Amino acid sequence: MIAIVDYKAGNLTSVKNAFDALGVETVVTRDPAVIASADRVVFPGVGAAASAMANLKELGLVDAVKAAAGSGRPFLGICLGMQILFEHSEEDGGVDTLGILRGRVRRFPDVPGCKVPEIGWNSVEGTGAAGEFYFVHSYYAEVVPETNLVSEYAGVKFTAMVAKGSLWACQFHPEKSGRLGLDLLARWLGLK
Repeated sequence: MIAIVDYKAGNLTSVKNAFDALGVETVVTRDPAVIASADRVVFPGVGAAASAMANLKELGLVDAVKAAAGSGRPFLGICLGMQILFEHSEEDGGVDTLGILRGRVRRFPDVPGCKVPEIGWNSVEGTGAAGEFYFVHSYYAEVVPETNLVSEYAGVKFTAMVAKGSLWACQFHPEKSGRLGLDLLARWLGLK
């Protein structure tokens, strides 16, 4: 079973639809027991870091997400779901996040010709799935040793994807990235 974590900050329908397109059943859940028993866990996210952390605490999901990410089972963070895996985010005046990955999340600088947030297609490069993926974000994770795909916006190179053992996390939205996004999800599922 694949659990999609619902912490009131996720793009749940589009994520579920992407897995449906691959012929894979998922369950959207806020239940820590379901997350603990899932074969794979998806941790999507849209919105702001402080409210996401508050929601995780309010729903009693902090320990469940940390345990799932460290369990050795396949775990996939998406967008905000990737950012809050890091130690700290500058968003909302600064907030400590889950600390599963070392590093910080920062705001893109204001640069002439680059609107913040970055919205749209951007290229990524590195090991794994290079190509163009769909991004929507004002904040980015610094490049860390676990980074396997990087992208650049507003003059900043940032982590587009982390792969650390069974934990994968991407800043872009694979569920909105067409064929390449579905291909990445299929590889995460072990279908390719």
